[in-house]
Amino acid sequence: MGNRFIKFLSVVFFILFLDLLTKEIAEKTLEGKVITVIPNLFNLVLVWNKGMAFGMLGNAPEIVRFLALILATLIIILITIVYAYKNKDKLPALQFYALAMITGGALGNLYDRIFLGKVRDFLDFHISNYHWPAFNIADSSITVGVIIFVIYEIFFKNKHTTV
Repeated sequence: MGNRFIKFLSVVFFILFLDLLTKEIAEKTLEGKVITVIPNLFNLVLVWNKGMAFGMLGNAPEIVRFLALILATLIIILITIVYAYKNKDKLPALQFYALAMITGGALGNLYDRIFLGKVRDFLDFHISNYHWPAFNIADSSITVGVIIFVIYEIFFKNKHTTV
């Protein structure tokens, strides 16, 4: 399997663990509460998201939403794992671990969808009363992973080193 791919899987499972742990803590401590961390900027609040990122598909029929989200997530996970494995010796370190971040985050939200039917979100950033949709560690990991991967692809594609 290779030492580098084991590092990939370690990052995946670390993110999965961190995501599920923080969601469990949020579910146990935030039900019916809003904790202001930074006034007019950041709260902790438990939100159950039945849709995709930022609530997309939240109003679709339940079976359509469930199947679409599960299938889409499984496809993303499969693609990232296969791509990372096949390119484990060629991908630059930042892109390689960005794929691990995407995979770990996708697995965290997939767990919630399969076992809870919805995703636990709890990070609420806002300016005064204008709120960005609540999100979680998995969403953050996916977003940062995609940004790193794309920026590296655009600006550094032919100047990389592997680790």
